[in-house]
Amino acid sequence: MKDVMFHKDFIGSIHYSTDDEVFYGKIEGIDDSVGFEGSSVEELKLAFHEAVEDYVKLCEMNGKQPQKAYKGSFNIRISPELHRKAAREAAVRGISLNQFIEGAIKEKVSP
Repeated sequence: MKDVMFHKDFIGSIHYSTDDEVFYGKIEGIDDSVGFEGSSVEELKLAFHEAVEDYVKLCEMNGKQPQKAYKGSFNIRISPELHRKAAREAAVRGISLNQFIEGAIKEKVSP
């Protein structure tokens, strides 16, 4: 698992700067750039929670949805060999390549 934290329905990515000796991160899955930092794990957690709360309030004040909207389609780049194998497996199962890929993603993503 990557270095992440959770608060409400938000994910915060976590990093450490050896130059500044500080933990820092950003809220993932939003259309804006919101960062946070702390010199200890506890400070980082508190800063992340405060960043989420402030962001949600700001979105409410501006009538904006806080979570990023997804359209349900995206492009991926894979090797030609993997593409061929996936297309063949989809054909064997009698489904489209799109249905096959969607099923594979569902297997890997937690509910």
